[in-house]
Amino acid sequence: MPELPEVETVVRGLREPLIGRTVLSMWYDCDRTVKTPDPDQFAARIAGQTFRSITRRAKYIVCELDHDLLVVHLKMTGRLYVVPDTAVNDGDRWVHFRLQLDGSQQLRFSDARKFGFVALTDRLDAVTPLLGPEPLSGDFSPEVLRARLGKHKKAIKALLLDQAFLAGVGNIYADEALFLAKIHPLRAADSLTDDEIAALFAAIRRVLDAGIEREGASVNWYRKPDGTTGKAQNHFNVYDRADQPCVVCGGAVSKIRVAQRGTHFCPTCQR
Repeated sequence: MPELPEVETVVRGLREPLIGRTVLSMWYDCDRTVKTPDPDQFAARIAGQTFRSITRRAKYIVCELDHDLLVVHLKMTGRLYVVPDTAVNDGDRWVHFRLQLDGSQQLRFSDARKFGFVALTDRLDAVTPLLGPEPLSGDFSPEVLRARLGKHKKAIKALLLDQAFLAGVGNIYADEALFLAKIHPLRAADSLTDDEIAALFAAIRRVLDAGIEREGASVNWYRKPDGTTGKAQNHFNVYDRADQPCVVCGGAVSKIRVAQRGTHFCPTCQR
């Protein structure tokens, strides 16, 4: 599933071709793709509205329209792109939602697994669960992280995957951050020392910033809005490197399951 760097890259890639465009009509062919309101109301309500801004909250793409928010979650296989009406894209075979825009342009939502969704709402929290702080925001600090960690005894890797604890971090960047901070993924969250919390805070920001700079990790379905791949996957320290040598100590990277997710770490560097 695309994480914060991938979603942020999509947001940035959509701004230039989408902001200022007006919606003329809506098409869909999968009921579960259109989360709310029902498709007929959705189509009638969005027609005539213009895209004013595009931002991100956690892993959600948030498009501000004249009167509503268009909220998109890519889930596992979602791709969002703007192309001319006549363009043929390799993701078109899985397009289940499309907005016809002025200027002979279309916003297409391709989603092979059909787990993603679009929603039209006047309140973001009406379509999202409880979300934790944004890890790259000015409001997030080592003190905030310390206070939140102290409330939990679960494994730190599992906690980092909880979007109610911290927004936007997923499997890839949790593994990478824990490696940089030299923290074992099974450590109890409330057992971390002040120095370890400071290291984890810095590591979370470092891996997310690097992921954004490299325009995301194209390990599966993720592509930028222009169809090209990100480069973050070329710089992983531990993620998806089971049995390969650690970049620091040379020992073999291990893989276990934490919170039902494949988890990569170095047993030597992360005791």
